[in-house]
Amino acid sequence: MSVELKDIIKEENIVYKKTPVLTDNVMHYCPGCSHGVVHKIIAEVIEEMGIQDKTIGVSPVGCSVLAYNYLDIDWAEAAHGRAPAVATGISRVHPDRYVFTYQGDGDLASIGCGEIMHACNRGENIVVIFINNAIYGMTGGQMAPTTLLGQVTATTPYGRDAKLNGFPMKLTELLAQLDGTCYVTRQSVHTPANVRKAKAAIRKAFENTRKDKGTSFVEIVSTCNSGWKVTPVEANKWMVENMFPKYPLGDIKDI
Repeated sequence: MSVELKDIIKEENIVYKKTPVLTDNVMHYCPGCSHGVVHKIIAEVIEEMGIQDKTIGVSPVGCSVLAYNYLDIDWAEAAHGRAPAVATGISRVHPDRYVFTYQGDGDLASIGCGEIMHACNRGENIVVIFINNAIYGMTGGQMAPTTLLGQVTATTPYGRDAKLNGFPMKLTELLAQLDGTCYVTRQSVHTPANVRKAKAAIRKAFENTRKDKGTSFVEIVSTCNSGWKVTPVEANKWMVENMFPKYPLGDIKDI
């Protein structure tokens, strides 16, 4: 007896489907980019917590500037690096909302370094999701504060030199030292197991906002295969071999 497709695709047989918090817009990210995966798990967390109408995101300047096109929630757009300051205002005016920023390493760790330091030091009741791919992706692959020593970029064609360019900034460890942070963690999304861990970390960060414990900071060590000039598969391998030793995964602070 033949079984037709319509007999199989029924609600009781569905084991996975796209969360409705994600829009149907086609993402503009390069193939192999980590942003799409992180967007998906943020959307899933929002759906599972039932907070779609209570969540406000603040998008940055950078590759993820168009994040508001992909997650069907309320958004505010911040000037370059100022997302924590904008999120501070939103959270204080709407203390019943789940407020988060989504920022890359150029936006957060470079031009926005002062804003994130002071927001975390004040213990603002927000979530910060920090995408660290060790490069400026949108503007042509320039050196970022998190670029590794020896790493070739558009502005370090001979590799990052500590004497000339300084050392890679381990911003997450710095923020963990501040009294205002309650949860600081570093995750990745390059394997299914790591995706699950990152999703759990993001959910915990959102849950912390209801406990008024301070700022939750989630770093996602990510790839930028177009900026690194490698294939997506090679980018994951390079990240594991080069970025993880400098930026090890795991919880750094949890109170």
